[in-house]
Amino acid sequence: MSTAYLPDAILGIAAFVASCAGVRMLIGYLTRKAILDHPVHRSSHSTPTPRGGGLAVSASVIVAWAVIQFLTPVAGTVFLIGAALLLVLVSWRDDVHSLSAGLRLGIQSVAVAVGLVWLTGQGLVFQGFLPHWADLFVSALLWLGFLNFFNFMDGIDGISAVEAGAIALGLSLIAYLRLDTGLSADDGPYALVILAAAAGFAVWNWHPARIFLGDVGSIPIGFLLGALLLGLAARGAWAPALILPLYYLTDAGITLSRRALRGEAVWRAHKEHFYQRAVQRGFSHAQVSTAILVANTILVALAFFATSYPVPCLVGAIVTTALLLLWMVKWPVVSS
Repeated sequence: MSTAYLPDAILGIAAFVASCAGVRMLIGYLTRKAILDHPVHRSSHSTPTPRGGGLAVSASVIVAWAVIQFLTPVAGTVFLIGAALLLVLVSWRDDVHSLSAGLRLGIQSVAVAVGLVWLTGQGLVFQGFLPHWADLFVSALLWLGFLNFFNFMDGIDGISAVEAGAIALGLSLIAYLRLDTGLSADDGPYALVILAAAAGFAVWNWHPARIFLGDVGSIPIGFLLGALLLGLAARGAWAPALILPLYYLTDAGITLSRRALRGEAVWRAHKEHFYQRAVQRGFSHAQVSTAILVANTILVALAFFATSYPVPCLVGAIVTTALLLLWMVKWPVVSS
């Protein structure tokens, strides 16, 4: 890699250190303040665990994004940073004192609306197949849905760090290494610091987790990853933008659709996701998160080549995701 990318690498290392050290300090603080996730019948953990480690993760990412924007300004990115900061403040409040679902959704909608200022500079997500107003409206719905999917899927040790890291890795590789496709490298450092911050969090969140991400982490990080994925699609790379988050989209999409068809409130906590069913069947958190990591590694590779071969890579991604889901619900659990 060119030495021109050395500042990006340094910033990535800084984001990792800040996230890792910040999360470690939060373990003690959150424990003293009794900001804990207590086990209930819907939980996948058995002991009270500090909730809110995402405060350090989100702060590391937002500060790094602000530095990148200061050094190499990209039009509209300041709106993304501001919207993410709003989500951090509101989500932290929700982690400490629960807010209503309606209020949370309203504020998330405002953040997405602000983020659209940035997205309009990236192009049309649906490449002209929809009128401009419809393109923005549908993109906003997808963005809002994705950040909530990312939040809903944060239910076992290591899963969010794995998913955020994999998506960010794929975005980074495409930005830095597929310049022959005409895709901009502007996203590279932004994705890289998310990857680094997720890795810093994984140090403390891998099974058995010493701290949980909380809404203060899952909502802002889901928002920023959603922005980068939509931006990638708007620049014509629709296949990699779909492949990278395909496992989360499929698990959450199928599960919530089933609940909706039964007339259940999709926003309420439950234990029906495929990964949760795998844990209930006897797989450990580490085994399930490792399986997701393996599948996501394949998805990252497919997304990388999908810039040139979109349809075959998308088919491969669908098969990979289907096999992962089948493993979660059908593969025999062998007792150690």
